[in-house]
Amino acid sequence: MARARRRGGRDRRKTRAEQADVYDLYEEAVQDPEGDVAIVRRIFRSHYDRDPELLREDFCGTAALCCAWVKAGDEKRAWGIDLDPEPLASARKRNLSALPREQAARVTLLRGDVREVKHEAVDVTVGFNFSYFVFQQRVELLAYFRRALESLRPDGLFLIDLYGGAESQRTLTETREHDDFDYIWDQDVFDPINNRAVNYIHFEFPDGSRIERAFTYDWRLWSIPELRDALHDAGFTRTETYWERTDRKSNEGTGIYYRAKRAPDDPAWVTYIAALP
Repeated sequence: MARARRRGGRDRRKTRAEQADVYDLYEEAVQDPEGDVAIVRRIFRSHYDRDPELLREDFCGTAALCCAWVKAGDEKRAWGIDLDPEPLASARKRNLSALPREQAARVTLLRGDVREVKHEAVDVTVGFNFSYFVFQQRVELLAYFRRALESLRPDGLFLIDLYGGAESQRTLTETREHDDFDYIWDQDVFDPINNRAVNYIHFEFPDGSRIERAFTYDWRLWSIPELRDALHDAGFTRTETYWERTDRKSNEGTGIYYRAKRAPDDPAWVTYIAALP
């Protein structure tokens, strides 16, 4: 009977995939909140003679950026907004609980639609990790941009990131190795008629186990001109594009972004658009 119980799986060791927390994996593989804080502050200070204090992180997920933000200064506060209760619960359990009490008190997490949630005006609102691509119709995108404008102080900043290039408009799979797992970006569907993209993130582990479709994204790939036109139509008075510098020797991105009016043809790029009220 003891042997039967073991065969039945009671004593079976869990695989690495079964033990893993997908939000831990995502943060390690995808996010750089401290780098994001530095970019936000640098772009803001290039327009205003002060440091931003109040941040709104739309589609915040586990609110890693919010937590990094309040670590950067005693006067900084952050609001994180997401529609999904699961990552918000993870944010409270993992990230907020790891902060000193005084810092955690300066983070407010709100569940709701980013086009509807309201609170006091902020210095900076961000829509990062391409999450606003979920708005596939222009009327939806405009509603979001208008709400972003309403969320800002008169001397505020709205900042979004986006990706593109020829490689973004085809199906492909890319694997990036980390110390304890492999991150797999899977561009499963691309429809050029409406620029709809369906992408997945998978994770693989040294023991051969795998988390299939840990994250699913059903997006429209908006272009830079489309987004800048929509931002102006939403009421922003000025928009700028920040392009990533390329290392001449390795031909890889440096993580340093500069204000640009033109850019070279690049098969795969990530950039920022800044919008001012």
